[in-house]
Amino acid sequence: QVQLVESGGGLVQPGGSLRLSCAASGSILVFNAMGWYRQAPGKQRELVAEITRGVTTAYTDSVQGRFIISRDNAKNTVYLQMNSLKPEDTAGYYCNAWLNNLRRNDYWGQGTQVTVSS
Repeated sequence: QVQLVESGGGLVQPGGSLRLSCAASGSILVFNAMGWYRQAPGKQRELVAEITRGVTTAYTDSVQGRFIISRDNAKNTVYLQMNSLKPEDTAGYYCNAWLNNLRRNDYWGQGTQVTVSS
């Protein structure tokens, strides 16, 4: 069973930075892509950033130019570097990994809280 464990969340002031990490229990090369989602209270979960096995990246418009997703295959870890944080970035952040095996299979971490506040 795949396990994804996030870390790096916390409280930060507006304009600050945080780096989230997502460590997988096995090789991340098996996944078609890995990404970070977030969910704020009363809102739907949204995809923030995704990185494919081929290292193609994609970002939601609101974080473009501020967040950077990366991966270290040797460490089976995906990172989300978050810069110039805004109060509206406050949410639970969830690591996701998916692969196609006749159908799409999604795996989730337990989430880590990011709070941006002065």
